[in-house]
Amino acid sequence: MRLHWIRRQWVAGSALVLLLTACMSALPTNSTTTAVTTPTPPATRPATITPRPTHTPTPSATPLPPAPGLWLSPAVPVYVQVAVESLFNKGFSSAPTASLAAARIELATARNQSQMTELATWVYVPVVPFPTFADDIAWTDVQRFWAGRPDALKGLTNDGSTPTLFLAPDTLASLSVILGAPSAATPIQVLPAGDLVERAWATRPSAWAIVPFDALEPRWKALSLDGRSVFSRTLDLAKYPLAISVGIEGDAQVTRQVQEVLNPQGRPLTNRDPAQMTVLTMTGVTALVRATAWKMEQYGVLYPSAKVRDLLREGDLLHISNEVSFAKDCPFPNPSQEDTRFCSSPRYFDLLRDLGNPIIELTGNHWLDWGVPAAQHTLDLYHQAGWSYFGGGRNLAEARQALSITHNGNNLAFLGCNPVGPAYDWATDDSPGATPCDLDAMHSQVRGLRDVGTLPIVTWQYVETYSYTPLPQQVADFRAMADAGAVIVSGSQAHQPQTFEFYHGSFIHYGLGNLFFDQMDDLGTRQEFVDRHVFYQGRHISTQLLTFLLEDYAQPRPMTPSERRQFLQTIFSASGW
Repeated sequence: MRLHWIRRQWVAGSALVLLLTACMSALPTNSTTTAVTTPTPPATRPATITPRPTHTPTPSATPLPPAPGLWLSPAVPVYVQVAVESLFNKGFSSAPTASLAAARIELATARNQSQMTELATWVYVPVVPFPTFADDIAWTDVQRFWAGRPDALKGLTNDGSTPTLFLAPDTLASLSVILGAPSAATPIQVLPAGDLVERAWATRPSAWAIVPFDALEPRWKALSLDGRSVFSRTLDLAKYPLAISVGIEGDAQVTRQVQEVLNPQGRPLTNRDPAQMTVLTMTGVTALVRATAWKMEQYGVLYPSAKVRDLLREGDLLHISNEVSFAKDCPFPNPSQEDTRFCSSPRYFDLLRDLGNPIIELTGNHWLDWGVPAAQHTLDLYHQAGWSYFGGGRNLAEARQALSITHNGNNLAFLGCNPVGPAYDWATDDSPGATPCDLDAMHSQVRGLRDVGTLPIVTWQYVETYSYTPLPQQVADFRAMADAGAVIVSGSQAHQPQTFEFYHGSFIHYGLGNLFFDQMDDLGTRQEFVDRHVFYQGRHISTQLLTFLLEDYAQPRPMTPSERRQFLQTIFSASGW
């Protein structure tokens, strides 16, 4: 059996060898001759194994936590919306709904105010076109108007018509949160913010608007609200109905992070920062002579300002055009003096001192009446008091210099000139006096100031006319200064007030009338304007008109409502409005 098995294995092995040999002979070679060879078994040695490279798996990125989502109410003022949207590039995202947000930013109301952290306070102002008689509006009447009683504000228009309210879309959204949706019976027109003032002027007198404080411009007349003016430094915003608070509520950490970015100084955003506001009060003729001086001798030096003192002191800067020098040898005043050679007692200086630290205009045509010594003495008094002056000086070089004043970031420059003389009143190279007019030089000077970001204010001691309307050449000369870049052009010469004009972005008032002077013969010379100009963040944003009536040859007082309405109607009509 074993032998048989061995034979079988040998036969099988031989067959295998023959099969392998046949297969090898069938493989192709580089030679044309096919040779059958017996393969030599390889030498026995350890096998060399080349290891395959080990693949190190790349670790998957650790997923970042999702950016906190913020939900922003569409009723939030546009500027605040833009500020919040800038956070989306600083680690925050926009949440699709309020319910999915880590924090919600919206207007504060009685419902949610206690849970919110304040981010911004936005102040709005009720306004009308400038040539409107109304000065104040009641919040209860605004609410009634909004609720569908438009007749509640008929007193707002010059002719008693029902007014239409003009609003920008975002202002409408904000007001709808604090007042509710307006009634369908309420006449409202929604327009792009840039179109509001043009459309309101085109539809006056039956137009009014509500605009953000920072959107004010001089063609708007800003109304006080329940007697509260947005230009008052004592305004309590907690009692001002159109001061809207924007707040945030939600995750405490997210709320804190948003605050750190939007309120880096720890103060809410605002569009009304009193620290960036300047109020300039400008007046007309002051001449402490004749009957005015006589009354001062009778009733005290401060008698002329007794009824208007607080109004004159209310602003930040006060302009006084004092036309007459203080002379040590000035005689006792004569109320019936017939000639017009004037001087003032140095004691009367206290009247101006009591009004604060006024800016003195020296373009007047009487301050050399008492000669050079009196003029030099007057300049010494101003210097000793620390007061600034312009439109004249100790010599021609000083007289032509602009007076630059920076207040709360607003850069103002005052220039003035006297084109009418008399010639002895003009400054020379070595003598004091008023600035003679060199219109080409002033044009270049004004343009240069405007080019460096300064707001030029130009005043004139022009030809005196007893008329509400200016002379044609007066119009041309005043407009030339506006074309040069003056933001305000004002006539200091007028004993009778004159008209207004908005010209190429400038406010022109051709004549303010008297302030302290004794002209009681006509109503026109008793009527007085005092212009209160408001500047904010380097812009002239508003002009308020104070109206006085001269009494007792010396003492102006605020006009009564009926006197004021009649006066404004006369001037607005003469202005072509």
